[in-house]
Amino acid sequence: MSWHQWRKFWLGSGVTRFKKRSGPWTSLISRCGQLFGIGCLSTLLYPATTVAAEQVSLFYGPFEFSISVSSLERFAREGTVDSELAAYAKHAKPEEIAEFRQILSYRLNLGVVPVSQFLYSSFGEISLRFLGNLIQTEAHQNGFYALRASLILAAADPEGLTLLNVLKKFPTRTMRINSEFALEMVRGFTDLYHQTQQATTLIERQFDAEAKTEPAINPDLAPKLDQPGEWKWTQETLTLDDRRRQRRFVVDLYRPQRPDSVSTLIISPGLWASRSNFAELAQHLASHGFAVVVMDHPGSNRQQLEALLAGRAREVVRTSEFIDRPLDVSYLLDELQRRTQTPVSGQGTLNLQSVGIIGHSFGGYTALALAGATFDLASLRQECESSQINLNVGNISLLLQCSAIGLSPQAVNRLRDPRVQAVVALNPIGSQIFGPQGIGQLQVPVMLVSGSEDAIAPALLEQICPFTWLTTPNQYLVLIQKGSHTYASANTNQNDPFNAPELAGPDPALAYRYLNTMTLAFAKNHLAAAPVSASFLQASYVRSISQPPLPLKLVRSLDEPEVAQAMTQLCPRPTVAQNP
Repeated sequence: MSWHQWRKFWLGSGVTRFKKRSGPWTSLISRCGQLFGIGCLSTLLYPATTVAAEQVSLFYGPFEFSISVSSLERFAREGTVDSELAAYAKHAKPEEIAEFRQILSYRLNLGVVPVSQFLYSSFGEISLRFLGNLIQTEAHQNGFYALRASLILAAADPEGLTLLNVLKKFPTRTMRINSEFALEMVRGFTDLYHQTQQATTLIERQFDAEAKTEPAINPDLAPKLDQPGEWKWTQETLTLDDRRRQRRFVVDLYRPQRPDSVSTLIISPGLWASRSNFAELAQHLASHGFAVVVMDHPGSNRQQLEALLAGRAREVVRTSEFIDRPLDVSYLLDELQRRTQTPVSGQGTLNLQSVGIIGHSFGGYTALALAGATFDLASLRQECESSQINLNVGNISLLLQCSAIGLSPQAVNRLRDPRVQAVVALNPIGSQIFGPQGIGQLQVPVMLVSGSEDAIAPALLEQICPFTWLTTPNQYLVLIQKGSHTYASANTNQNDPFNAPELAGPDPALAYRYLNTMTLAFAKNHLAAAPVSASFLQASYVRSISQPPLPLKLVRSLDEPEVAQAMTQLCPRPTVAQNP
């Protein structure tokens, strides 16, 4: 869900009614599912009980307003607005009333096993404790256990997991909704939305200032870096077995058929993703002469999701993945060195001493850790052990980042691989894991790519502020305005709810073309033996390829005086001097 949609959903509901175009229940589940699967709305459950909710009560300080569940049920099943519901319905528009009826009845097709598996995972428990502040029991206690019970019971019921059924299964006679907490959430989302809009405006100002100092580019004459290159390539699937870590994983190697030394790129997908997610990007880069390896990280890939939903795994992601993902890449480089250095007719050797890594979301964390970002476990632990872990300001990625609090400092500070010499981080997470100090340790070229309406890894918190913490001289911030969290290629399976193209924003094909263009420009300039594309990493070039409905911006800094001053109000600054 975009920030604009979040804001309209919460503010339009006014806490007493639901409002959102095209159904907030389905959209919220789909959007949140992109990173955390079934979690965001199905975070609610417990053992069977004969008590069931008879009314929903909304309280704010000494004031309380109630409506019976039976009144809501008649409305959902028959469309009948009785006298009890009419007192509230008179404040809503007819289309809003119709939407609310759809929300009450919409069935989420998830069985009791996947729902239970998620809600008993650490992700589910964190989500439940947070939502339990909003949805409370009759005794005004956190609704953690009651929510878990109602969701499990609803999922097991023949009528299935609907909002109405969750209300009916709630195991106290009154479900109390804490309006003060709800309004705090609304304010948090609203503040973040406005702050993100302010940051976007500042980036546009910096972008315009940088473009004015550069030669104008004729769009008709500008190189089309989104088009396939001249090199043919081959694909090979490799199975790697790291016996020391007892970790077996599969990668796809795309290798151009060129006789000289070949620059190498590694692609690390996000949580619950697979190698196929970025196959089109890999093929595009290979056609331009790069060897590209797409990773598949066991323990945080699509198979982990399938295992969770089938009851074969207990956790959304294993904590050890924060260590194992970077080590997968290092082991891969060792194995490629061993396997591929014997020349093959028509193919050159791979340059594995200066490689680039492209990471998306959790893969963005992986890339930054490999490139030298250091951990701030003390600050992370403090943030995550607070009662609300700041989810009320909309940073859903904290659910994943907080999974790292149990790691040891000795383990996390041995992840840097000196062979990684350039990083493209697509919608990365890591603001709390690394913090300003950790991000400031990066000294290799870094490109951060952000979508202004990313509801999973919010642009301001996870990419724009971290960009201001960078100290490396070669730094780039690419902003896709109205862009979302995902990138759906033409080959994306449209029946896959976690990779559906509509989750990638208003024009998935254009977003993917931007991805092909900007990663290629970055790789050519910072990894190729003879860089020829520095001009491609300038505001004037980006302006020449930017198209509606996804305007594209690129900045090298945010140092325009007015911009820099305003950004200091939006982003925390390092408290001590960075290492040179």
